[in-house]
Amino acid sequence: MPLQSMTGFARKEGSSGRCRWAWELRSVNGKGLDVRMRLPPGLERLEPDCRRLATQYFSRGNLQIALSLTSSETAIEAVINHEALAAVLKLREQIGDRVDPAPLRFDTLLTIRGIIDFREPEESESEREGRDADILAGLEQALADLKGMREKEGTALGQILSAQVDRIEQLRATVENDPSRSPQAIADRLAQQLAQVMENSSSLDRERLHVEVALLATRADLREEIDRLGAHVAAARDLLAKGGPVGRKLDFLAQEFNRESNTICSKSNAAAVSAAGIELKVVIDQFREQVQNLE
Repeated sequence: MPLQSMTGFARKEGSSGRCRWAWELRSVNGKGLDVRMRLPPGLERLEPDCRRLATQYFSRGNLQIALSLTSSETAIEAVINHEALAAVLKLREQIGDRVDPAPLRFDTLLTIRGIIDFREPEESESEREGRDADILAGLEQALADLKGMREKEGTALGQILSAQVDRIEQLRATVENDPSRSPQAIADRLAQQLAQVMENSSSLDRERLHVEVALLATRADLREEIDRLGAHVAAARDLLAKGGPVGRKLDFLAQEFNRESNTICSKSNAAAVSAAGIELKVVIDQFREQVQNLE
């Protein structure tokens, strides 16, 4: 599966019957999937289906979905209030001998409030269901477009992250291969420091000092941190190759990377190892920042 970014935009327009509709989708980073809907009055019934479709395409991101609806043509029908018309005609009969006996004209009827009402024709149930189906189909197309945009950006992010993982591996190898890490180099350095201490104070317990030196040598060993870094690098590469919604797992690995780099810096007693550890922290921070954009 391809990697997905959590940012993107999509717009899809169409028509159904007398209506024109337009979907506009925006997506930004989020810890989970947060879908916010903005639907025209009267179309709230579509919200459950809209949310269901969104969860089929995405698992993370703050998603804003907005629908606009306009009438593509003006359709007006005249509705006669038969009861009001009957009442007017009856009144005409009752007072016919007192007013002008000329026939009641149509334009006169139009001036009488409540006789004829002009309004948009009501939709039938089948028309409404057809329109709803067309609008939801448009949303699914917009979601597919948004997913395509997120995948395109996710592919670019994957290349950046892969390069950063490669750099972490290079720095891990630098630490592992540094001459200061050899047992002989550690022994020589500690022996020199021990000789300086003994020279300045002859009252110290030599056996106790040798025990402490042995403990220091053990604590200064970076083998465990180097091995864990290598395991994390392999796991990160596997996740990037697998794709899909792996952002949370990569974020966890970024925390583990950072933990090992901190330990390397605190244990280091060589300038080259310290420099590699500091650069490791910089690259890991950049890696974690980019990971925040992944689904």
